[in-house]
Amino acid sequence: MLAGIGITAGVCLGAVAATAAYVHHRDQARMRAVWTGIEALRDDDPPAYDPAMVAGLPAVAQRYFARAIAPGTPLHRIVRLTMEGRFIMNGNGMPMAARQILAPPATGFVWQARIGAGLMRFAGSDGYRRRDGAEESWTKFWLHGLIPLARIGGTSDHARAAATRAMLESVWVPAALLPQYGAEWRETGPDSAEVRFADAPDLPPMHLTFDAAGDLAEIWAPRWTDANPEKTYRWQPFGGRMIETGVVAGFRIPTRVELANLWGTPDAAPFFLARITDAVFGPDGPWP
Repeated sequence: MLAGIGITAGVCLGAVAATAAYVHHRDQARMRAVWTGIEALRDDDPPAYDPAMVAGLPAVAQRYFARAIAPGTPLHRIVRLTMEGRFIMNGNGMPMAARQILAPPATGFVWQARIGAGLMRFAGSDGYRRRDGAEESWTKFWLHGLIPLARIGGTSDHARAAATRAMLESVWVPAALLPQYGAEWRETGPDSAEVRFADAPDLPPMHLTFDAAGDLAEIWAPRWTDANPEKTYRWQPFGGRMIETGVVAGFRIPTRVELANLWGTPDAAPFFLARITDAVFGPDGPWP
């Protein structure tokens, strides 16, 4: 009798494990397919940057581009990033290592990460892709590849939140902020501006603040999200500080950032602290 119960339990556990393995494999396959699809869009021979491209922009924008793109730089609009840092969840800071492909402001991204350590190590990806008017987005993370911790997405709410993230992360691809590619700048102060994008007309603009040199100091935008105690989707500020910058392939980009939900409010608490360890533009470098 007991032996029979044990065999039945073993069979059930085996079936559950097999199902989990299949679903995890399917998640990974879809993530790789979207990554490859975004990568295939990169232009191996884009035009070169000429400061005359921004001659008609407000002074604050011209000061930014004078720092952000060196004259003659090929205007690549897709980047592959490698990063490390801390991810804070429920007050606990966990080590994080990730890689990302990013084509802002609206084509999409895949962020593939490993978070935590030991028994609490989990891995997965966030993703967003817009193609032919259709949107796809997801957040899928697994504990040791066996237990699903988060498998959400496939809704208009989730896609709208992911689209705002893709827009904000255009600061890692300065060419995407040029007016030639649909960015519309409006100066809001001597050291601030808001930017809208022709490719993301339904999103509120992102707001940029600059230091005296013209480097990015802060970014934020209203984001449609349920990252609040009520777990209700609503517009709320999301953004953070650009703590350090560095030059890669002719672009000056943020290399150390701190991001938070409810940015600029008393309830803001940074949950993502990252340092960019590698950035690859164009066909050169280790594309996965």
